Amino acid sequence: MGIKVHDENTLTIMKITGLLKKADLDAIQTTAAKDLVADQKLKLNVLVIVEDFKGWQEGADWSDMSFYFEHGERIAKIALVADPKRQQELLMFMGSGIRPTPLKAFKPDQVEDAKKWLLGNQ
Repeated sequence: MGIKVHDENTLTIMKITGLLKKADLDAIQTTAAKDLVADQKLKLNVLVIVEDFKGWQEGADWSDMSFYFEHGERIAKIALVADPKRQQELLMFMGSGIRPTPLKAFKPDQVEDAKKWLLGNQ
């Protein structure tokens, strides 16, 4: 359960399984912020793969938008790969419609399509 992150060429890949915990998300954002501060030209393409999603940790304060306000313009694109039944709520959580970053949802069997879209090959 939780979040695992790794970089693959020009992609930052986040894999979320089970229950999303606030501490896990905070740790990811802290690491990304350090990378963005260290390299002022860096723009991230983020692939978020969600499997067996159980929701968000109850009782956590999910209203902290500081990463979005400080670094949101440095996220080039976000692709969400998730069960279509959960995509709408996940896209809302990710700020679809309010952030300028293009967000696109893909079905679980479309990981390669998501990567192509992120890299501009589609």
